[in-house]
Amino acid sequence: MALQIDVISIFPGMLAGVVGESIVGRAVEAGLVNIDLTDLREFANDKHRSVDDRPYGGGPGMVFKPEPVFDAVEHVLGNASAGDDNDPGQTRKIILTPQGRRLDQPLLKELASASRLVLLCGHYEGFDERIFQGLDFESVSIGDYVLSGGELPALVIIDGVVRLLPGALGHPDSSTNESFEDGLLDHPHYTRPYEFRGMSVPEVLRSGNHADIAEWRRQKAVERTLERREDLVANDAQETAGRRE
Repeated sequence: MALQIDVISIFPGMLAGVVGESIVGRAVEAGLVNIDLTDLREFANDKHRSVDDRPYGGGPGMVFKPEPVFDAVEHVLGNASAGDDNDPGQTRKIILTPQGRRLDQPLLKELASASRLVLLCGHYEGFDERIFQGLDFESVSIGDYVLSGGELPALVIIDGVVRLLPGALGHPDSSTNESFEDGLLDHPHYTRPYEFRGMSVPEVLRSGNHADIAEWRRQKAVERTLERREDLVANDAQETAGRRE
């Protein structure tokens, strides 16, 4: 059964072209995933198609109103075209916000095992708090910085999830031999030519000895992680210690 992904946004055009290209586009063509984009403004109840208003208490910016968001989410969740086979218990509903859980590879794996994802893209100053209270969405952030809206984070999640679906990548091991899969960054990669501008491919990679190659790659992954992301090694050690306790 194909993974169903619904995205609710006031700028669905920002996503339309991207989800039709590269790995995601091929996965859609192959029937591995179905992606539907919903324009939040279609659920506005005034002639100006307003989905936001000034915040109570004053302050800068505008805030998403609850009415159009509730209507859009309820429409999407009740949309029969999304597939009657989707198990409501396997639906993950996500608001993209800097205040959410940090996106990482384990979370992408969780989302890839769901039957359906509903991604709600923010804009302006954020959402009326009653949207969080009444719709039971989980909050996810792609990093400790602020973007203009949730469309780019939604695309990050879509790309990260789709490439984990069986059959989405050309080689079945492609998604398991990458950075973060074992708590380390990926090892260096080389291809032809053997020598380029005085820089050569390490001899071990041309030796044909698979055990030596695996050991070299593991060693280089550890070295690269310690050099560039020492925090990953510290986090892994802390998790290991916690399991032993």
